[in-house]
Amino acid sequence: MQSAENSLHWAVDKWLAPTPAHPARVVRLCRSHVTGARYVCIEAEHPAGPLAIVFFRHDDGTWNVFPPQARRPSMSAERLAA
Repeated sequence: MQSAENSLHWAVDKWLAPTPAHPARVVRLCRSHVTGARYVCIEAEHPAGPLAIVFFRHDDGTWNVFPPQARRPSMSAERLAA
């Protein structure tokens, strides 16, 4: 289950600090064709000008400003030990 501190709303509040005077809006919502990773670009107006940040969804359900690590082939004895 995802906690409030891992939600996209929490991440946007932390990084962009939107206010009623300077709200945040979704600019782009995408899914990578290669990796299937989901990401969203959020933009907020600030006195110095617009600020946009891309948030990436990780496999554990969290949203971060860095992309998830690529899945790599691996060998494991667990699958064979049944």
